[in-house]
Amino acid sequence: MAQQLSAKEPTAEQIADQKIYKQMGVTDAEYEKVCGFLGRQPNYVEIGVFSVMWSEHCSYKNSKPVLKKFPITGPRVLMGPGEGAGIVDIGDNQAVVFKIESHNHPSAIEPFQGAATGVGGIIRDIFSMGARPVALLNSLRFGRLENERVKYLFEHVVSGIAGYGNCIGIPTVGGEVMFDESYEGNPLVNAMCVGIIDHDKIQKGVAKGVGNPVFYVGPATGRDGIHGATFASEELTAESEAKRPAVQVGDPFMEKLVLEACLDLINSGIVLGIQDMGAAGLTCSSAEMASKAGNGMELYLDEVPQREEGMTPYEMMLSESQERMLFVVEPKHEAQAKAIFERWGLHCAKVGKVSNDGRLKLFHKGEMVADMPVTALVDECPVYNKPSQVPAYYEENAKIDTNAYAEVTDLNGALEKVLASPSVASKEWVYNQYDYMVRTSTAVRPGSDAAVVTIQGSRKALSMSTDCNGRFVYLDPEVGGMIAVAEAARNNVCSGAEPLAITDNLNFGSPEKPDIFWQLEKAADGMAEACRKLETPVIGGNVSLYNENAKGAIYPTPVVGMVGLVHDTDHITTQGFKQEGDVIFVLGETKAELGGSEFQYVLHGVTEGRPPQLDLDVEKKLLNTVLGAIQKGLVASAHDLSDGGLAVALAESCISGRLGAQVNFTTELRNDIALFSESQSRILLSASPEKAEELKQYIAGQGVPVQQLGNVTGQELQIQVNAKPVIQASVAQLEKVWKDAIPCLMK
Repeated sequence: MAQQLSAKEPTAEQIADQKIYKQMGVTDAEYEKVCGFLGRQPNYVEIGVFSVMWSEHCSYKNSKPVLKKFPITGPRVLMGPGEGAGIVDIGDNQAVVFKIESHNHPSAIEPFQGAATGVGGIIRDIFSMGARPVALLNSLRFGRLENERVKYLFEHVVSGIAGYGNCIGIPTVGGEVMFDESYEGNPLVNAMCVGIIDHDKIQKGVAKGVGNPVFYVGPATGRDGIHGATFASEELTAESEAKRPAVQVGDPFMEKLVLEACLDLINSGIVLGIQDMGAAGLTCSSAEMASKAGNGMELYLDEVPQREEGMTPYEMMLSESQERMLFVVEPKHEAQAKAIFERWGLHCAKVGKVSNDGRLKLFHKGEMVADMPVTALVDECPVYNKPSQVPAYYEENAKIDTNAYAEVTDLNGALEKVLASPSVASKEWVYNQYDYMVRTSTAVRPGSDAAVVTIQGSRKALSMSTDCNGRFVYLDPEVGGMIAVAEAARNNVCSGAEPLAITDNLNFGSPEKPDIFWQLEKAADGMAEACRKLETPVIGGNVSLYNENAKGAIYPTPVVGMVGLVHDTDHITTQGFKQEGDVIFVLGETKAELGGSEFQYVLHGVTEGRPPQLDLDVEKKLLNTVLGAIQKGLVASAHDLSDGGLAVALAESCISGRLGAQVNFTTELRNDIALFSESQSRILLSASPEKAEELKQYIAGQGVPVQQLGNVTGQELQIQVNAKPVIQASVAQLEKVWKDAIPCLMK
């Protein structure tokens, strides 16, 4: 029987009588279940441990039935969901390791540290697998930039991401930012990390070998981040500001030391299991490592390095202080492990041992203060099948004809307005704060369809992107989920890469609301179908629910992080037009589809109707065709048509290449719809005059619709529709509008 802890803490009887467990996010039914597992009432530390392990953030209790929909295996998948990060084979005994995670709630309360520690946490997930991190990406959502609080959050989140990534020396090479009032008060801050590993260095977070010592490495434990996992599993309210102490504080310089020391430890071959102390800190890492090995663990909390006086077992177990790791070695390797960390100026403390009784036992000041079955904490968490209901707004949107808006005839003005929309405008203000060239392996910098990082000592490279259009997912979650995966694949293919796999970050409102749970289910259906068709399995990710503000839920935003393999660096392709005289083509079919588009939002002030439809067979054929053309050396530039449609894609390729274009688009659609529709499965290509005919024949031979638009020329963008001029603007003017938009709003 575990002892009562401290006179200051409530007794087991008080916890039960006063229902103190409810303050920790534990329901009455869950409390009874805990009592059943223990055969008694839990004391304060035990209910604290159960509360974080059974939170949505750690247990996925509301989302597990949904996550089962995803395909998680494939011929290249070496490790799928369940470990710190997923791993995919890239040949030559090498693999890519990657994952995305959220730090939404902490960033809403303390944006700099919330974002910084989100970056730190995802880096630890990668190097705990034995991989060297080579790139960082992010996916960000904010309210409208006219709002002063939003400006503050945006500025400090970007500073936090830059501060951590730049200091630790890992390039932040890509990402995306979208602005919409749906995210007001509840920004989304998703961080992704990509690493490279040799097959024989892959690690798992397992506590192997009964009797083996368990070591803690990293800075001392403080009181920051206590109940961070629970905080991330509830809605933000006016009272959330009072939870500022739940936000951790990061130290990238310490993390750099821990990273290098842990990689040295792994390279030594003596480590049996290693895991970072992320969400729920010491609790989650110890319980999960024991569970995965089918063992138990004893922790001696007096040995845990502490930076504050009088810390209780409850505080030590639930702290989410940053840059900490837990690892297991055999007793004969203790001295070697300590010597490795001493070389890096780090102290590693023996804080426990692996046991054979399947229990997590905590000792403090000579007393056992907690005794819990590991399986109850990790494997037997409650799982809920939440009620699901089609929202009224979804039914209403079916009746809206998005092509019935009055025709916009000033298309020059329309193009400038869409280019100046913060979601479409240049993100240089963001990525110029990031060091994206550190380590000198960045081949394609932020701003093109996908970032590309070369692999040292080989002709191969990795492409990577993050993608999701929350408006599309809101209007039709299933189609929007499909589009998120397809657009990520398109971006990677446009960079010359074969799409490999995805990691996802499912950002949704409260699963307690049937219409929100319906969004989650349907989005997962769409994503799963797209992943199967495009052969990009889901190898890991994160669920972030309860993203709500005073006005309601955010747009459902299942962010897709995708990595692709460039088989030869000669295939690396970017979106900018390359030289005058090159021939421009558009692949795919343009339809009258304005629902959820940037044009609809900016020109008509609404998000309504249905999003563009997506035929996955058509998409697959397009991707294979474009990748084949790139690998044959026929393509000079490639750019996915997404936000803003054909007009914006042409403008962006002109701006990136510092060249103009003269094009004529033949269509039966109305001019404004033709140029700003966001129909799917479309890509803009250019080719040298010598290769243009071969490219056109190749594409047509693959059964992909292709239209020759015109040529790269001069310093103006001139667009005709059915041989009638509709847009004529200097590229310099378009670039100014596009580049000045965010800096002007941030003044």
